[in-house]
Amino acid sequence: MDSVSNPYTPNAGAAPEIVVGRDDQTDTFTVLLQRLERGRTEQSMIVTGLRGVGKTVLLGRFGDIARAANWEIIEIEASKHDDSHFRQTMFSQLKSALLRLSPRARWTDRGRRAAEVLSAFALSVTADGTLAVGWDVPAAEGLADHGDLGMDLTDVFVALGEAAKEQGRGVALLIDEVQFLRTTQLEALIQAVHKTVQRKLPITFVGAGLPQIAELAGDAKSYAERLFKFPTIGSLAGEDARKAITEPAAGEGVQFESDAVDLAIEITKGYPYFIQELGYQVWGIATDGVITAADVEMAREAYESKLDSSFFRVRLDRSTPLQTAYMRAMAELGPEPQKASDVAQVMKRESTQLGPTRAELIDMGLLYTPEHGYAAFTVPDFDKFMLRAVPELLVPEIRRRAPRKAE
Repeated sequence: MDSVSNPYTPNAGAAPEIVVGRDDQTDTFTVLLQRLERGRTEQSMIVTGLRGVGKTVLLGRFGDIARAANWEIIEIEASKHDDSHFRQTMFSQLKSALLRLSPRARWTDRGRRAAEVLSAFALSVTADGTLAVGWDVPAAEGLADHGDLGMDLTDVFVALGEAAKEQGRGVALLIDEVQFLRTTQLEALIQAVHKTVQRKLPITFVGAGLPQIAELAGDAKSYAERLFKFPTIGSLAGEDARKAITEPAAGEGVQFESDAVDLAIEITKGYPYFIQELGYQVWGIATDGVITAADVEMAREAYESKLDSSFFRVRLDRSTPLQTAYMRAMAELGPEPQKASDVAQVMKRESTQLGPTRAELIDMGLLYTPEHGYAAFTVPDFDKFMLRAVPELLVPEIRRRAPRKAE
């Protein structure tokens, strides 16, 4: 069929033609905004899930809902930067939000106060030892100038929240890939939101990330579990999976036969990204307005090849030989979460020898720890890919650092 009219979108973060199975999360977000608008408190949320389940798409949907409610939206994809870079990124985004809330010429006392607090937050020391700010607004004294990221960001959130409340509006900070925030940065965001909840201000932080986020947030601040909900999203099931497969095609006047849908669900296991990729490949094979099980079966090889060369391969290519060997050993044991000692046994090594490698893979976002002592892949079906991509289990030598000589 015509590739231009192909309704499937197998791209990172691209919203599909329809979003199904996420009504609970969108309803929760809508209630959050409405309660904050009324000066009431409500738990914010950080959505967790594996790669390819639609976390980024869901954040985008949250942004649409908030814009429709006349909220200011700040959208950030977290990355591994130091606190100074994080501070500058936050300053730039929050400054823009303030100016959208109220142009400088219309600033009230609260608006100008928020601008001054932002200036204090962005103060930096230049190479010649002088102080520099991010814009031509004098810095407030005694606010956002503590030198502590958590205290400073809290002052900014409170000032901006007060300015937004005065305008009868709100600010929602949407952060994707939350697991890549440093502990100090996540702690600062949680601390800042905590204070705005206490002040009943219309400003909040909503995030999305891999499954370890709930644990990381709890480690950052013990009260995080009371401040946030941590809904988990995964594969689509039942009627939701069928709708995700069939409705994009129906919008183009194309129908799936029932057994074709069943086979598509069997192949993709209902994972949203996999559905988009399979649908895209099937569309290129089908020749009329009806998609059959034979079309789906014929598309399977191209579907698996595309996943292998892009979705899976890009993650494997980032790993060292020892990291690759560790993941291959996990795949040898199966798709379930694997105990560190069992992986070490497959590799004929001690767990202590492989501890750093396991930690590196977690830090890279390739593994997560569903429970103490266990690790699992963050990508669905990654175990099958590893068996295909690395047919033999080869374990490189673990080089030990030579002890330093006594001086």
